[in-house]
Amino acid sequence: MKAVAIRGAVTVDKNEAEEIKSATVGMVQQIIEKNKFAQEDIVMVFMTMTTDLTAYNASAAIRLGMGWDDVPFFTSLEPDVDGGLKKCIRVLIQIQSDKAKDQINHVYLGEAAKLRPDLSARPVAKVQLEQKPV
Repeated sequence: MKAVAIRGAVTVDKNEAEEIKSATVGMVQQIIEKNKFAQEDIVMVFMTMTTDLTAYNASAAIRLGMGWDDVPFFTSLEPDVDGGLKKCIRVLIQIQSDKAKDQINHVYLGEAAKLRPDLSARPVAKVQLEQKPV
């Protein structure tokens, strides 16, 4: 197994706690669904938020909303760049996997799809899942 990184981003319409929580958890759930990994495969999660999002910490949304208590998180602010995307939450999830980089499916939702249209439009890879013993 090797470490691979999965990227994602989502935008929200309002700087409101419930919207930040819902959008963040929804994005991560799509990342999991498209990449088929378990919580124990996660090495770490790095998140950023734009400076206009102050109502809730996106890392807390995942840690509390998905029960990822034993996953290392790090959250930072995106630089406030002229013309940059506003109200955006980004995530980089590093997992242990046997997948090749071209089998990783990144998730860009809402206005964040503009960040990486090349990755947003890529079809979901068909990967045979390994059965883990229970």
